[in-house]
Amino acid sequence: MSERRVYQVEERPPLKEALPLSIQHMFAMFGASVLVPTLFGIDPAVALFMNGFGTLLYIFLTKGKAPAFLGSSFAFIAPTFLIINNSQLGFRYALAGYVVSGLLFCVIAGIIYKFGSKWIDIALPPAAMGPVVALIGLELAGTAASNGGMIGDVDPKNAVVFIVTLAVAVFGSVLFRKFFSVIPILLAILAGYALSMALGLVDYTLILEAPLFALPNFQLPLFDFSAIMIILPATLVVLSEHIGHQLVTGQVVGRDIVKDPGLHRTLLGDGLSTAISGFMGSVPTTTYGENIGVMAITRVYSVWVIGGAAIISILVAFIGKISSAIQTIPGPVMGGVSFLLYGMIATSGIRLMVESKVDYNKSRNLSLTSVVLVVGLSGISISLGEVQLTGMALAAIVAMVLSLVFHFLDKYRLTNE
Repeated sequence: MSERRVYQVEERPPLKEALPLSIQHMFAMFGASVLVPTLFGIDPAVALFMNGFGTLLYIFLTKGKAPAFLGSSFAFIAPTFLIINNSQLGFRYALAGYVVSGLLFCVIAGIIYKFGSKWIDIALPPAAMGPVVALIGLELAGTAASNGGMIGDVDPKNAVVFIVTLAVAVFGSVLFRKFFSVIPILLAILAGYALSMALGLVDYTLILEAPLFALPNFQLPLFDFSAIMIILPATLVVLSEHIGHQLVTGQVVGRDIVKDPGLHRTLLGDGLSTAISGFMGSVPTTTYGENIGVMAITRVYSVWVIGGAAIISILVAFIGKISSAIQTIPGPVMGGVSFLLYGMIATSGIRLMVESKVDYNKSRNLSLTSVVLVVGLSGISISLGEVQLTGMALAAIVAMVLSLVFHFLDKYRLTNE
């Protein structure tokens, strides 16, 4: 048997090979990407459309030199729930925060183009960013259990579906091989949905009434300063995530993406995609780790393949039956998947600190991480006029301020290290 062909970033595979590879990429992001809009109670078709559009925009702005699929970001879940649960606000107010967050990304891209990116390590060192990322998952842990119906009087059927879905996701991520190893979330959703059907937990009314083809339910944002300020700190988390993904992608494809096409271009593409998504009623986008995994497994790095996946995602968004089927996924299924995903988000913050080799023998690192974690978990809040900052949002701001203070003290040799 001949060795599988390696397609480089700018190579265009034959259609008979490109199409199945594009479908693989689309499936890799599908489960996690539709999870976010489903949790928010909005039409997942909008996210599928904007993810595809954002990916094509990203490929264009990076001159076809940075292979990445943009999927729904998990970093904004916690602050978005704060806005949704506010009786005076709602999801459309969160959209305005997404727009401003995306534009801030574009501003940061311009700053990096002009001055470089070393200042990011000063403002957000790993000892500060690690706990902020961890807080995203830790804040949401209770939400996963609540949505899954696992708090209070638990229905045995809900419990069985929750446990089976979680088990498939957990053991699948450990035991599955090759392509299946990058889609355990999708497989867990399918397994949980099938079991829910068998137990009579699925209401088919929405699917039966939905047309075969339908326009995604786009909606415009509503602007409120307090809602924007709740969303904005999550931008810092996505910034760190984005840079990490570019470094890993560069290692996988064998080229320095941070230099060519440049971090400023990848940030611009990610930021514009998020801003436009917010304006159209979708969730923020981010470069997806799942598709880095697909590239590593298939050794197909072609942006043509990823662009094909984006087009497929856009086309799927117009199939009304699929969108309706996604919206009928029972709470225990989403709760079981979220239970693992939120834990993985928290763990990724710890991994960031481990991989960065943060030295906790240094009191500044120990103090920085400790304060950020306690600020995020203690429930403490600060009111600035109508804006109330708490949880991860407040922790991100404290992390940046404290990091800058420590840098100032180090610069003038006022610390004991």
